[in-house]
Amino acid sequence: MKKITVKYVVAFVVITWLGGCKIPAITGKTENKTVPAAYQQSTDSVNSATIPWRSYFNDTYLTALIDTALHNNQELNIVLREIEMSNNEVMARRGEYLPFVQLRAGALTDKNGKYTWNGFNEEDLKTNPDKAPKYYGDFVLGATMSWELDVWKKLRTAKKSAVLRYLSTIEGKNFLITNIVGEIANSYYELMALDNLLAIIQQNIELQSTALQIVKLEKNAAKVSQLAVNRFEGQLLNTKNLQFAIKQQIVETENRINLLTGRFPQPVPRNTAGFNQLGVGDVAAGLPSQLLTNRPDIRQAELALAATKLDVQVARANFLPSFRLTAGMGLNAFNPAYVLRPTALMYELAGDAVAPLINRKAIEATYFNANAKQVQAAYEYERTILNAHIEVVNQLSGIEQYTQSFETKAKEVEILTQSITISNDLFRSARADYIEVLLTQKEALDSRIELIEIKLMQLQAKVNMYKALGGGWK
Repeated sequence: MKKITVKYVVAFVVITWLGGCKIPAITGKTENKTVPAAYQQSTDSVNSATIPWRSYFNDTYLTALIDTALHNNQELNIVLREIEMSNNEVMARRGEYLPFVQLRAGALTDKNGKYTWNGFNEEDLKTNPDKAPKYYGDFVLGATMSWELDVWKKLRTAKKSAVLRYLSTIEGKNFLITNIVGEIANSYYELMALDNLLAIIQQNIELQSTALQIVKLEKNAAKVSQLAVNRFEGQLLNTKNLQFAIKQQIVETENRINLLTGRFPQPVPRNTAGFNQLGVGDVAAGLPSQLLTNRPDIRQAELALAATKLDVQVARANFLPSFRLTAGMGLNAFNPAYVLRPTALMYELAGDAVAPLINRKAIEATYFNANAKQVQAAYEYERTILNAHIEVVNQLSGIEQYTQSFETKAKEVEILTQSITISNDLFRSARADYIEVLLTQKEALDSRIELIEIKLMQLQAKVNMYKALGGGWK
């Protein structure tokens, strides 16, 4: 009767166990890698992202700043430590599916209560010392081993996921390098633009100072009133005031570069001359499909997505039984004098299987979260591809539009610069009033400032295009 009962109990446990291994159904997301065949503004496969940054930026001062930043930038060095930690995680995951072997040496002495079975035997040994050897305790020297059999490849899959995340951190580092190169180049060109703006304002201060002296002479000759003098002087003071804000911007831009290069505030060497003559050159966008391999952030998102897919498999394997082997071998005796004897040899070998049976909510929650993260990663991957494509299209358009705008504005500057001389001559011959002179000077100054700003946007479009294509990290 007892044998029949045990048989039914075992059968019930086995059936319940197998029923407990049922895995809830979930639906992941397959990422969409489809991109347009070509950009609207470009159909050539030549891609500027393949050009090293030392060749793309041919300014020696700029390349020296970039080189310094790639050695000293604190944020980049922090990311390098994160890469080391990710590599350590791979090592830890690899060790989980290998046997764990531990050496053991121990000594134990104890005293049992008199009115226990062990205590009773101890008292009996005291009254009959010849009956058995003296009791010392428990002394052991040996090794133990435990090994989880990776039947469902859960541990190996977790290691592969860790490897993908390690590779993802490397791509994150590459993307950071791209951004650092771009930020320094943009700030460097901004610094050049500010220098040129300051030079233009100082030139206008000289011109307006001369014009003010002329107006004062005209006033002394009773040809103009004090109002004209005041208007010319007010314009001069307004122009002088512009230089202070630009000087502050120069300080802040220099220190932005100093922060990126990991150094304390100091002057930033640069070549200011010929700013307006700097060209964009031939920037080739290539094909949209090349973004998938050139952009580090896209590859980072792709590796992160692959890791989340493996995480789903790991979480799924938690519903299945796990198998473990344990073993031990060594020497064991109640007297240290007997520990090293061959007859003190002891060993053990055991195996067990464990599977969730009743309360599986925590495992299900982990499984559902892993699936949700996989779906998130798929959307993030698609968003990264879309964002990269839009960035390239925007910068392609920017290069074209700012180039045309610069050419148009340059003609306007040339005409208004000529108008300054003409208006001054007409004013001296009393054929134009001072208002026309003031307006002409203001329009010429504004147009020259706008020309510098357009040139800056044109050069920054060149830099941003390089970033958008995935250049700069190689």
